[in-house]
Amino acid sequence: MPRNSIPSKACKTILIFACFQIAVSGDADIISDFIVPPNVTKVDGRLFTCTALRSLVGAKPPTSFTASKVSMPEFPALNGQSVSYAFLQYPAGTLNPPRTHPPSAELLFLVDGCLEVGFVGTANKLFTQTLEAGDMFVFPKGRVHYQYNNDPKNLAGTVSIPSTLFTTGVDSGILAEAFETDVATIEKIKAGFA
Repeated sequence: MPRNSIPSKACKTILIFACFQIAVSGDADIISDFIVPPNVTKVDGRLFTCTALRSLVGAKPPTSFTASKVSMPEFPALNGQSVSYAFLQYPAGTLNPPRTHPPSAELLFLVDGCLEVGFVGTANKLFTQTLEAGDMFVFPKGRVHYQYNNDPKNLAGTVSIPSTLFTTGVDSGILAEAFETDVATIEKIKAGFA
């Protein structure tokens, strides 16, 4: 890739491929090469082309976290293919909080900069690595994982577990039991997200 196609030398860009769907939660197995969307009458190369991310090439780095996703609504040819795509950018010193994708693994490709990544295995062992541009990392299906741009100067990540748990109305008693704490502590955490 030509250097000028990366938004900035100080920009950390992450490409994430969410794939390997499980049969119960993911796409059903298809018996054809692809599924033609109902509104398509002519199948040619345009069906398999998505231009939704063109605006990111050569763009200035964002000042806050951005996630540009491509899934079936944006790219109907993905139907039945068990894959989606996201282009994520993090400001310096930011964290993509711990989260999980139960039906799929996540494959990350770092285009520029450095990024700390990690996931917790089923035996509660933490696996971490500091990636450099050109590295790939796989987060196994359903495992809690995170990404952290620990570079204080350079820009650099999708269901957020903290905001999902503490801002969506999950009962404080349930959260207190799950985190082995009391309701007052959970209420303080919720207040911090308000």
